[in-house]
Amino acid sequence: MRLDKYLKVSRIIKRRSVANEVCDAKHVSVNGKVARASYEVKIGDVIEIQMGANLTRAEVLSVSEHATKENAAQMYKLLS
Repeated sequence: MRLDKYLKVSRIIKRRSVANEVCDAKHVSVNGKVARASYEVKIGDVIEIQMGANLTRAEVLSVSEHATKENAAQMYKLLS
């Protein structure tokens, strides 16, 4: 699954267009490397999102095309 779609489906970022913009601005890295919106997300990847002073780190636990609001939070684990 594409990185921008994963961020939207997992509800880490609310809209896919915003996820795309954040990736284009090089504020998203996967496993320590800057990632484009087209990056293929895999289980075990560590995604870091820098938005202003906030840094969000999440480990991918599952990849699913669709997720309900309740299941979305189980797609990743937030790291410190």
